[in-house]
Amino acid sequence: MRTRTAILAAVAAGALLASAACSVEKDDPAAANAACGPDRQYLIGMSQANNAEPYRQVMNNDVTTAAEAVKGFEVVVADAAQDNSKQVADVENFLTQKINLLIISPNEAKPLTAVVKKAYDAGIPVIVLDRKVEGDAYTAFIGGDNVAIGKAAGEFYATRLLPDGGKVIEIAGLPGSTPAAERAQGFRDGIAANPKIQIVASQPGDWLREKGQSVADALLKAHPDAAAIYAHNDPMAEGAYLAAKAAGLDKKIKFTGIDALPVPSGGIKAVEEGRLAATFQYATGGREAVDLAKKILIDCSKDVPRSTTLGTQQITAENAKDVYAKLGGS
Repeated sequence: MRTRTAILAAVAAGALLASAACSVEKDDPAAANAACGPDRQYLIGMSQANNAEPYRQVMNNDVTTAAEAVKGFEVVVADAAQDNSKQVADVENFLTQKINLLIISPNEAKPLTAVVKKAYDAGIPVIVLDRKVEGDAYTAFIGGDNVAIGKAAGEFYATRLLPDGGKVIEIAGLPGSTPAAERAQGFRDGIAANPKIQIVASQPGDWLREKGQSVADALLKAHPDAAAIYAHNDPMAEGAYLAAKAAGLDKKIKFTGIDALPVPSGGIKAVEEGRLAATFQYATGGREAVDLAKKILIDCSKDVPRSTTLGTQQITAENAKDVYAKLGGS
């Protein structure tokens, strides 16, 4: 792979042609034109919502590792640090660099919609990853079914975790992000089968372990009789566990999360080690995004799926060790 300097030099020499030629027609988002193909150099901009989240670190690694295996691909990652205005500026900067394709995981849907549309309208293929934007001005979306994942978590509470009912604290993701809204909706659908389960409090932890811990600390003081904490991701669930442990409630309360990253600090190990009762897999989609980019830029495929839904699975103490190994954990 060429260095970024070499890539940008090549782009400076023929940027306008490459950017237009490797575009995707808006009336046929899968149709790359004749200038796409092998033996070319392609600059891919990866706009990440927040590198501080472990999930996003793994996503970045999945994207860059997969791209290293594709001849001609160079990926540049920009970290928005959970700042919508910075992420807009990051995408604008990519456009001035004449990227050939944009992969973006939006911090929030509405604030990022316009700049994603700007890239798409400029003829740049756009792969929206994990979190959605509003409207349909993008080439493809790749992500999990967050409503289904939330519902699976709710059903686990209704039938296995709290079959006799109990009070639940919810620590939600970042307000304005589609996974947070969908995981909340799905969970409520799932627990509906057990009317004895009551959500007594719900506050955002913004996907962050530290904020999840501080939110849990405050909510546990208001609801010391809570039976469980449903967190929208594993880091917040781990933070809630630490808050409960500090309050001497960790043996009384059960904790669940979402993500199930196959890394030592991820949710699968937290389940295996007994801190979490369960987690639910939410694949990053990074490798799938690069596979799709290859189809668009190198294969010039006219068969690009508009939406790709990634699968999930429930991880409990019974299967945590096996799932960790199957997902490539070490």
